[in-house]
Amino acid sequence: MTETSTGARSRRSLLKTGGVLAGTLFIPDLAAASFRMANPAPAPRTPEAYLPPKAFAQPITSPRVVRPDLMRRAMASLDAHSSHGITRDRFAIADFAAPSNERRFHIVDLTNGHSTSFLVAHGSGSDPAHTGWLQRFSNEQGSNASSEGAFRTDDYYYGQHGRSQRLVGLDSTNNNALDRAIVVHAAWYSNPDMIAKHGMLGRSQGCFAVGDDDLARVFDRLGPNRMIFAAKI
Repeated sequence: MTETSTGARSRRSLLKTGGVLAGTLFIPDLAAASFRMANPAPAPRTPEAYLPPKAFAQPITSPRVVRPDLMRRAMASLDAHSSHGITRDRFAIADFAAPSNERRFHIVDLTNGHSTSFLVAHGSGSDPAHTGWLQRFSNEQGSNASSEGAFRTDDYYYGQHGRSQRLVGLDSTNNNALDRAIVVHAAWYSNPDMIAKHGMLGRSQGCFAVGDDDLARVFDRLGPNRMIFAAKI
C-alpha cells in the first residue's frame, strides 16, 4: 500500500513537472511571436538612406550644365559684342551666383554644346567677410572686387602670378579691367585642397584665379579673342 501510494504520488509529480516544463518550452515561442507582431521588421533601407544628409544638398551649378537663364544672358552678350572681333566657337561663363566651392567657371563649346567647368576665385572686395559668396561687383580702381559683364581675352604674358592672360572689359561695368590688371591666372588659393581645409577658395584682387593644375586646360580651351561673361543672376 505504501509503495503504491508512493508510486502514484511520484507519477503525479512527474506529470505535473512535465506539464510545467512543457509550458516553459512554449513560452519563448509565444513571446517571440507577440514581439514580432508588436514590433514588425523595419522596411529595407535604400542605398541613399546610408548617405550623409549633405549628400542630398543640391548645388546651384552643375559641372556639366550651365543654368539656362545664365546661358541666355551670355549668348545675348555674345551677340551684342560681335563687332569686337570675338571668335564665336566657344566662350567662358563665370557663374558668380554660386559659391566659390563649386565649379562655376564654365567653358562652353558652342559647336557641340559641351562644357568643361573649373573652380575660380572672386575678388576680396566682392566678399569682404570672406563668406565664399560674391556679395557685390565693382569696376573701381583699388576695389579688389570682381567686375560683371563681358570680357574679351587678349594676349598671354608672364607676370607676378606666372603665365597670365590679359582681359579687355567690353561693358560699362568692367571697362577698367585692363587698367586694373584684371586677368586670368593660377593661384594656390584656388586649388581644391582649399575647399577640403576651409570649405571655400581664397580671394583674388578681382582676377579670375583658377587652380594651378587647371590653368593649362583653361588656356587651351579659351585662347585669345574669346569672351568671358561674368554675372550673378
